[in-house]
Amino acid sequence: MGGTEHLTVQREGATLVLTLDRPDARNALSLAMLVGLYDGWLEADADDSVRSIVLTGAGGAFCAGMDLKALAGDGMQGQRYRDRLKADPDLHWKAMLRHHRPRKPVIAAVEGHCVAGGTEILQGTDIRVAGESATFGLFEVRRGLFPIGGSTVRLQRQIPRTHALEMLLTGRPYSAREAAGIGLIGHVVPDGTALARALEIAGRINACGPLAVEAVKASVYETAEMTETEGLAAELARGWPVFDTADAKEGARAFAEKRPPVYRRA
Repeated sequence: MGGTEHLTVQREGATLVLTLDRPDARNALSLAMLVGLYDGWLEADADDSVRSIVLTGAGGAFCAGMDLKALAGDGMQGQRYRDRLKADPDLHWKAMLRHHRPRKPVIAAVEGHCVAGGTEILQGTDIRVAGESATFGLFEVRRGLFPIGGSTVRLQRQIPRTHALEMLLTGRPYSAREAAGIGLIGHVVPDGTALARALEIAGRINACGPLAVEAVKASVYETAEMTETEGLAAELARGWPVFDTADAKEGARAFAEKRPPVYRRA
């Protein structure tokens, strides 16, 4: 498994856990973190034994946004990361899920600060769990900046436009309960338990047919901006082949035999 000094990678069964790991800086984004993140997304998609991804943060925070100083990199290790960015100038946007979507489901487990770039990464995840003391927000306008990680496009598609505009234009913080109320996150849990709940959800996903899971996720995003007629046609094209897989036949047999299915991605 990969990882860097600011991004740890662990396996929990069929789930790959990526942990933003700069707790002294509330996990603000560094070049080492971005390189580790992108490599983590690629690792998860390349390994068929990985069926889900959990993204979380160390030290009681999720991510406090960009750290411009840290993005410059330091020393020989920093040079290696700068070389990666030079080779792929789009790497940081892929890491932040702006220009890359993993085919495996991504579950965010949020504790503490999830603001600015943290809230922007959050919008690239599929399922979101937060501790009750978590804080969300897009603070960029308060600093005369623009939330260029995708928020002016994605946020209004994920929550009602009036709430999206208020979040974008006021730059104010939102509590976990308020974020859940407007639909930004799906679960609010006691502090310190977000990762456990995310892993529980991941376990339920992992028990399902992986080809079906990936096809369902792809269909949801693929059809999001289509007309209903276009979307239904695209859904049929994406979903019908799943019924002809060995996994689908195994699922039917397991149901009939009242046993857990054993899926083989076939």
